[in-house]
Amino acid sequence: MVLACLVRLRAPTMSNTDQIADWLLSELELKSALFHVGQYCGIWRASTSGLGRASFHVILHGYCWLHVPARHGHSAESIRLAKGDSVFLLKDMPHCLSPNELAPDSLEAVIRLGTMVPLTPDEVPGHLKDGKNPAAASVGLACGFFDFESDISDSILAALPDYIVAKHDVPELAGARTVFELIRVEALRSGDTPTAMMARLTDLLFFYALRAMALKDELTPGLWSLMRQAEFASLVSAIIDRPEENWTTASMANFAHMSRARFCKRFVEVSNLPPAQFVTTVRMKVAAAMLREGNNSSQVAHRVGYHSESAFSQAFKRETGVLPGAYRREKSQAVASAPPLATDLVH
Repeated sequence: MVLACLVRLRAPTMSNTDQIADWLLSELELKSALFHVGQYCGIWRASTSGLGRASFHVILHGYCWLHVPARHGHSAESIRLAKGDSVFLLKDMPHCLSPNELAPDSLEAVIRLGTMVPLTPDEVPGHLKDGKNPAAASVGLACGFFDFESDISDSILAALPDYIVAKHDVPELAGARTVFELIRVEALRSGDTPTAMMARLTDLLFFYALRAMALKDELTPGLWSLMRQAEFASLVSAIIDRPEENWTTASMANFAHMSRARFCKRFVEVSNLPPAQFVTTVRMKVAAAMLREGNNSSQVAHRVGYHSESAFSQAFKRETGVLPGAYRREKSQAVASAPPLATDLVH
């Protein structure tokens, strides 16, 4: 009995982390697309802000600084990014990349400077390799945008940070370094023309970034914070695995070996989400996936724990804005009308 309790209360395992990352990625229905690949030299400033889309930057060679303004009670930050690092901005937010450690006077209306030129195999001109003039050294970038295509992405994104920085030297990103090298080789091969291969590799890099995010206390709100807490990690995995169970506040508190009052207080403190809202979000994610696969509302309602198809339909509409039947038809039509992509990695 003592051993069983210790096992249940152990720290989250990598399999827990992978499960959450996979769940988040599949729920967000991420589609990335590069819009430019190249390098800057001299005085330059780059940004993807102001276009109303999530975006990313991957550092292919050299180094630069990411500048973000103060936001939501957090201080302004300037973060050094080097070859192999990447930043994923999950919301459209003011920011810029530059060769300078000091941020521009105003990031709210940042002015882009410099011209991106095609990548070259040499990372920096020979006379700059001593690093004495870093502002003049070249910096290679792959930049692009994310589209989150799920109808219930907003509730998931609300629980995630505004941006994620994935550093190449984090041990848990060892696998991501291989992905990065593939991106870099593909970028050099294709010059300044982004390819579908690079976009798919960036999707994979984002998975690693989500997984590594769990290691950063200051960047782990919402779902990640729950996963990091020993008393909640097993519960989160169980809810994702078995959304059809009757996950009441009392049953969740019992699963976590807490009193109901303490459970509710701790859950909200850690995640900023009420327990019931988290359960609903998980259930609607599973429901949306099943509907996309062609299952009818009755089958889906049973799978996600609703005894009444009407109650499920109302809950689904509250979360997504559409009824299950309309959602299924819309997704089926979208799949039927989508042209085949010859450049897809999986045929």
